[in-house]
Amino acid sequence: LVAAGAGVAVLVPVGLKVADWLPENPFGQDVVDRTTTPLLLALEDLEEYHAATGTFQVVVDREVDTRYVPSVISGERVQLLATGTADAYVDFGTLDAGAVTLSPDGTTATIELPAPRLDEVRIDPEESRVLDRDRGLVERIGDAVGDDPVDDSALYAEAEDRLAAAAAGSDLLERAETNTRDMLTGLARSLGVDEVEVRFDEPADAAG
Repeated sequence: LVAAGAGVAVLVPVGLKVADWLPENPFGQDVVDRTTTPLLLALEDLEEYHAATGTFQVVVDREVDTRYVPSVISGERVQLLATGTADAYVDFGTLDAGAVTLSPDGTTATIELPAPRLDEVRIDPEESRVLDRDRGLVERIGDAVGDDPVDDSALYAEAEDRLAAAAAGSDLLERAETNTRDMLTGLARSLGVDEVEVRFDEPADAAG
């Protein structure tokens, strides 16, 4: 019994020393979070975000004269009222994993996006019409016999060019940036991100 008591007396101090360098919970579990970024998946699903739409109107006044011939005899003057719309959009289809950067705690996000672009102008046929058409005698005779049908395709093509120029000179691209930033901020916050910074690349013409 004396020997056993001595053994216990020796083991207890040794056990206390071992406990000093052991972790508090030696068999506890460490958690490594490798969760994918849900925000990037949401952006990929959007493909293209049409962030702003502008409506533009122009009156194209086009006159075709025949040299050395009075306009009463031959010639044409047409006035076309053209109304069209153009969208400014951001292309999300090319985004990769590096487009969205999240902080380790997932509360801050930085999103890198391409610059907004202008879509093609769409002329509204219900809001577009010929205001006036003045044709010379030769052209009117051609209408009557059917040898000179009216073709306004060149007129509409010119209207599209002028409306596209008006869209490019407007603030549509700036509005698209603002609206896209607001949309992504709301989306990210709904996913638990508190602070969001959205950056846009420079437009191709500005970068060049």
